[in-house]
Amino acid sequence: MRNFREVTASEIRDNLLNLKHITFEVTDACNLKCKYCGYGDMYYGYDKRESKYLPVNKAKLIIDYLNDLWQSDNTNIDRPRTNIAFYGGEPLLNVPFIKEVISYVEQLGADRNFVFSMTTNAMLLHRYMDYLVEKNFNLLISLDGDRRGQSYRVTKSGENSFDTVIRNVKALQKKYPEYFKDHVNFNSVLHNRNSVESTYTFIKKTFDKSPAISELNNSEIREDKKEEFERTYKNKMESLRSSENYEKLSEDLFVKDPQTRELLLFLRLYSGNVFTDYNEFLMDESKTEYTVTGTCIPFSKKMFITVNGKILQCERIDHVFSLGHISDDKVFLDPEEVARRFNSLTAKMRSRCKSCKRRDSCNQCIYYIPDINGSNPQCNGYMDEEDFKRYSSYCMGYLAQHPELYKKLMTEVKMD
Repeated sequence: MRNFREVTASEIRDNLLNLKHITFEVTDACNLKCKYCGYGDMYYGYDKRESKYLPVNKAKLIIDYLNDLWQSDNTNIDRPRTNIAFYGGEPLLNVPFIKEVISYVEQLGADRNFVFSMTTNAMLLHRYMDYLVEKNFNLLISLDGDRRGQSYRVTKSGENSFDTVIRNVKALQKKYPEYFKDHVNFNSVLHNRNSVESTYTFIKKTFDKSPAISELNNSEIREDKKEEFERTYKNKMESLRSSENYEKLSEDLFVKDPQTRELLLFLRLYSGNVFTDYNEFLMDESKTEYTVTGTCIPFSKKMFITVNGKILQCERIDHVFSLGHISDDKVFLDPEEVARRFNSLTAKMRSRCKSCKRRDSCNQCIYYIPDINGSNPQCNGYMDEEDFKRYSSYCMGYLAQHPELYKKLMTEVKMD
């Protein structure tokens, strides 16, 4: 029987030393008022939006905090790569912050490779494209497809943002075609006014790009907004299957298909044919330890700094789960305290996870478990013996119907 393990402060410190991604919430202000926005009135779980701007001194404090750790470590032979991302709200509303942070990082002298990225609605792209190209930003542009698909992304006065966004993005493509080809991608939200097929087809034909298409966030919905959410929500797999060109679309969107990660995880853990490295041939899995739920270990993937200076694991979780904060003159982030907070949450699910048959391939984030801060949290991802049999049968059946997927899964898809 495998034993449960707790996360250690040493592990947290190692993650900070090798931090891959730090995201700054540059501002909580936005020049659009998207109906389904995760910070809009359909959801809870975030600090009140007050059109604030993150003070640049707080960004410099966390950069200095991390740089002190990086300078203290002499074990890395290769220069690690750290992505610095700018998020909102709409980050292009606070370009002076972005420029000052980048300038500060560039003169830091840290032995790291820094790359810059941004998620933007592109409404102000025409003003700042030269700077973004100069700094080789990786841009993720929010666009829900054609005019009707974009109709939930409206200005404060209720006007569809489609014309402005398309004009600005085409201007960027025309002026900097090679940059556009290598550094620009699209993110689309699926809802009741578009479809996987219409969104993919429009962006592919217009910009020769394959968008990442995601469903509406279905957690932390306000009670009085649940009916509105149900009207707006559309299931990605159902939308894909209803497409006239399902097979072609499914192949083109393979890496981003909702089935892909599930099947890869299943093969990785249950086929007996996939190994991460040679050590796995020698390991007795029954004696290895596991962490509760499928939650990322703090800072193993990223760090998110809110506009109020809260430090979180990522931008997708409730702001009450901050692991530290930045004051006007100091960073409060203690690896011991981070480990303690994380372990106190996972401990609540220990007994439930122990009996779950899908424990080894769990993809349930603990921060999304209902009542995890209360006395009776209930994991929606729990599987008993019968549940797991159905899950295994589904995965095996899907692969049997699509045998060509096995090779693609093994050669074309990489799990983070």
